Amino acid sequence: MRRTKEDAQLTRERLLDAAELLFADRGVSGTSLQDIAQQAGLTRGALYWHFKDKGELFNAMMRRTTLPLEEALQRATDRSSLHPLQDIRKNLLYTMSRVVNDPQMRRVFDIATQKIEYINEMTAAKERHLQALGNKRRFIEGAIRRARALGQVGPNVTPKTTGLGLMALMSGLLNIWMLDPDQFNLQAVAAKSIDAFLAGLTRDAPTPDID
Repeated sequence: MRRTKEDAQLTRERLLDAAELLFADRGVSGTSLQDIAQQAGLTRGALYWHFKDKGELFNAMMRRTTLPLEEALQRATDRSSLHPLQDIRKNLLYTMSRVVNDPQMRRVFDIATQKIEYINEMTAAKERHLQALGNKRRFIEGAIRRARALGQVGPNVTPKTTGLGLMALMSGLLNIWMLDPDQFNLQAVAAKSIDAFLAGLTRDAPTPDID
């Protein structure tokens, strides 16, 4: 029984590896389940035993790579923290660092941002993406509420608007960088951009130069 479970897990990983490589090369819509099975050296029956459709397979591929980011977000969600703005900064920069320094993470983010259409069987992937974004937004909003309660941001700062603004800033930088990673240093620019954004939330704080 143990051997059977190990074999099943190995088969699942082969399928995810094959999907990741083909999605990166051909795009999600340009890759069929038959292509993935052939790339993995398996049958479509073996693929369907593990995944009901392309959307489920895509989500599993994303989850195995982005799980460390989700776990880091859970660790950063500390309602007793006295430095909520720094918690936000640290978490966002951790994400950027992983994308820059982890080739698999970069490849998966490239697929998720540049090579997928959320139509037909990929609606489940859209829901998963929205869930991940929602978790990140709630983390930022919670940190802003704590910062406001501690008097670390202005009284007119709204958690929802702040969360959406920060996420738009990070998503924009990431999408631009993914098109051509050589055009700028993502980690350095992200750090300066986050610092400028967060400084604008505090009372009488100067805004850093981000040129």
